[in-house]
Amino acid sequence: MQHRTSTAVDLTARSRWMRIRDHLTATGNPDFRFRQVISAWQGSTAETFADVRALPSNLRSELAERFGPRLHPLTAVEVQRDDHVEKVLFAAESGARIETVVSHYRAGWDSMCVSSQAGCGLGCTFCATGAVGLVRNLTADEITAQVMHPRWTREGLPRPASVAFMGMGEALANPHVFDALTLLTDPGYAGLSARRVTVSTVGFAPNLDRLVAEHPQVTLTLSVHSPFPGQRAELIPLERRYPLADNLAILDRHVRTTRRKVFLAYLLIAGVNDGEAHLDALADLVRQRSRPELFHVSVIRYNEAAGADPAYRAPSTRLVEGFVRGLVARGVHATRRRQLGTTIDAACGQLHARYL
Repeated sequence: MQHRTSTAVDLTARSRWMRIRDHLTATGNPDFRFRQVISAWQGSTAETFADVRALPSNLRSELAERFGPRLHPLTAVEVQRDDHVEKVLFAAESGARIETVVSHYRAGWDSMCVSSQAGCGLGCTFCATGAVGLVRNLTADEITAQVMHPRWTREGLPRPASVAFMGMGEALANPHVFDALTLLTDPGYAGLSARRVTVSTVGFAPNLDRLVAEHPQVTLTLSVHSPFPGQRAELIPLERRYPLADNLAILDRHVRTTRRKVFLAYLLIAGVNDGEAHLDALADLVRQRSRPELFHVSVIRYNEAAGADPAYRAPSTRLVEGFVRGLVARGVHATRRRQLGTTIDAACGQLHARYL
């Protein structure tokens, strides 16, 4: 199912927060006025400019008139929960819908999975979001609003300990993600540690190259899912445009420069990519890297997803654990990624924001 791209909102790459800062400077306001606005945003308490009581009333009115009344361009419209996961359906001002997932871990910390696009245009055959088609890229403000939205504060939730671009969409197909990363990690904005932010990609090589140059401390996850190019192209059609080998070469240069660990995600589908030949070839891919000890394979159990290939089946726990053991026996660092939220369609590949 394909959707037309919405033109109802400003999709300029420059964040509204950056434009507010420039406007305040251009109109002769002292620097602390912008810090007052950002402080309200950082505290995740103010819904509108009218709520920022530290500002003079005339400035509140001026900012609302110029930039719209709301500090956050998303509205929470529905919440689903299970024992460990909370999934929030957000509506953008254009009407596009996205889903954001917060996982609560027993150790007492939270991790947030944010969306970068409404829908996705890459057509991966295992993914509900890909079955939707691309509605549009999210703006930098819409991406960061998922993290900074006041609803989390109202629910008594702390700022998440980590943020992962693993929700709806291919993050690196959206150029606004780079401004979003700046807003999330710059001390003058959200101030999250870059090392606590993960960007996951199926292999959009040009922007992966840009990402490692501009945000080298961000954690990277590259989806592999098959070591064989032909089969990988069936699972991830982008393989035909940007082959896995090109993306691995970028990661090779990155780990040599930063000495930071990178992750290779491997979605295990029963009877599709779970054989001994896959184990051997995947292990060879890792061993061929310049710093193989810095490549870690995360094995993910396939989750049945709306709109995905109906022939795909979830592997048994025994099969997943055996695959991980097989990689370890071949000298590869590998673990099984813990899956949460399957009962509310909040796990990997299941997000679709009810477009279907």
